[in-house]
Amino acid sequence: MTPKKSKGIITYLLLIVIAVFCLVFISSRINADADKTEYTTVISYFDNKQVSYYKLDLGTGELTYKLKDDETEKHYTVPNVNIFLTDTENYRQEYNEDNPDAPLVQDYIKITDRTWLYSLIPVLLTIILGIAILYFMMKQSGGGGKYTTFGKANLKNGASARKATFKDVAGADEEKQELVEIVDYLKNPKKYTELGAKVPKGVLLLGPPGTGKTLLARAVAGEAGCPFFPISGSDFVEMFVGVGASRVRDLFEQAKKHAPAIIFIDEIDAVGRHRGAGLGGGHDEREQTLNQLLVEMDGFTGNESVIVIAATNRRDILDPALLRPGRFDRQIVVGYPDVKGREEILRVHAKNKPLGPDVDIKRIARTTQGFTGADLENVLNEAALLAARNERRAITEADIEEATLKVIAGPEKKSRIVTEHDRKVTAYHEAGHAIASYNLPTQDKVHQVTIIQRGMAAGLTIYRPDTDDQHVSRNQMRERIITMLGGRCAEEIFLDDICTGASNDIERATATARNMVTKYGFSSKLGTVTYGSDNDEVFLGKDYGHTKNYSEAVAAQIDEEVRSIIEKAYSDCTAILRANSDKMHFLAKYLLKYEKIDGDDFEKLMRGEISESVLTDDAPEEPVGGLGFDEEPSPENN
Repeated sequence: MTPKKSKGIITYLLLIVIAVFCLVFISSRINADADKTEYTTVISYFDNKQVSYYKLDLGTGELTYKLKDDETEKHYTVPNVNIFLTDTENYRQEYNEDNPDAPLVQDYIKITDRTWLYSLIPVLLTIILGIAILYFMMKQSGGGGKYTTFGKANLKNGASARKATFKDVAGADEEKQELVEIVDYLKNPKKYTELGAKVPKGVLLLGPPGTGKTLLARAVAGEAGCPFFPISGSDFVEMFVGVGASRVRDLFEQAKKHAPAIIFIDEIDAVGRHRGAGLGGGHDEREQTLNQLLVEMDGFTGNESVIVIAATNRRDILDPALLRPGRFDRQIVVGYPDVKGREEILRVHAKNKPLGPDVDIKRIARTTQGFTGADLENVLNEAALLAARNERRAITEADIEEATLKVIAGPEKKSRIVTEHDRKVTAYHEAGHAIASYNLPTQDKVHQVTIIQRGMAAGLTIYRPDTDDQHVSRNQMRERIITMLGGRCAEEIFLDDICTGASNDIERATATARNMVTKYGFSSKLGTVTYGSDNDEVFLGKDYGHTKNYSEAVAAQIDEEVRSIIEKAYSDCTAILRANSDKMHFLAKYLLKYEKIDGDDFEKLMRGEISESVLTDDAPEEPVGGLGFDEEPSPENN
């Protein structure tokens, strides 16, 4: 009999006992009311001196009596013998005094008194009821509703989880290659042990959220065909000290029984945080759980064939003892996919989706730089929803582009009432970004400019990167700052006023300039030196735990250099926009009429291939081009 079935039987038995107790209690109340009436009648016979003979069984309370005017025997069960004897004693004495020649005979039958047994029944039922209530209270309070498994590992059902293989993992060829050895070892461990080789006992998957770390772990289990024990790091942590350590022991015991097997701990940073860090010391329960995890991982032997795979995006807060060889021997970084990887990921998620003839997977991959696998899956899902909403039988390019913009910045808010003044400010603001970037050789091409509000952004200028560059030069960062300040410069030059819409631009430009000075060593005045530290106390908050490793005099120089970079960029941006004032007015008017312009039409407008006739009243209300998107849009709040 399985534990689950036995628990179900116990539950049903307890429910039956409770039901019986309720029935006995109700029936006893009914009988008590009935007996009370009959008892009063019987006692009245004695009070009226109508009884000529009676016999009482002191054990059972069975009363047999005769009345003077009726010689037939009557029977009645006395509820309480002691009370009955007290109630009838006066009558018996008075009767015998009045009739000394013919005294009333009371025949007592002395047998073993079993009244304690009957009085014990409600006590037993009360105890059983209390145990039942305690059982259900403990069941609700411990271990996910299972007090009997309070110290057991709260494993997810890996057997019923969606199966995956390496074919389902795209854009991570090198990461898969690192895991092939583990799959081969789980299939044929003897091949390695005979040569004295040791396959990594633990593999730590590092990377941003959504890059496919969990999918890789499931793919390893699917390829190896071995038991898969998935659990989250937070499932170990409880308010009671010692429970987490017990669950760790149970997890490894279960895995060893089914070896070869894979233990997958998602978000291991929830239990593997650095010990002794933070204000006021560590958490006893978390530290004991981590200690037990360290012991279990270090206690593996070569023939147990249990591999631990863990995933996290916070390597910086993990305890060093957890990262050393012998525990997590191999650390695999699962980063953002490149353009080839994004194309493969899109093809995997597009398998069961009908795509229209105008959909170009390669083009989508090029224009989604910085997207993770989860982002790309979400884009195709949103595109399918849009196609279904518009009752199309296939997903079109427009659906995918709109879905991408929706994922980046939210849906269009065409119904929002916007004043003509706000529309004009937004048009010149976005035109300033677009024209500034067009005249800077290191900046990405403009892919779309729109003044339709999305999310918190009153308008968007979106760029299309041509390559996935890993390094950014000093000149690129300077020109990026110029592009960021294009909206503010346009407001000041062409509207003779400035507004709050550039707050996000100024914030990002300042952060970029400060990084150039303090982090990347791009300042000739301050030299190739790093100022400040990234090793902040993550448990105390970055502001409170920030470590400052430079003097106040250097801090003043840093502020001066940052201001100098921003002012130089603002001056250069102003010069670019003044030199292209005709294009600025034309583009702003175009946006006010059509609300958006795609990259191809923008290029034609800048080359003078689009005449101002498109702004006349008889011009078509729809622009020539379509929609577009980019890795990192520049949301400008108006």
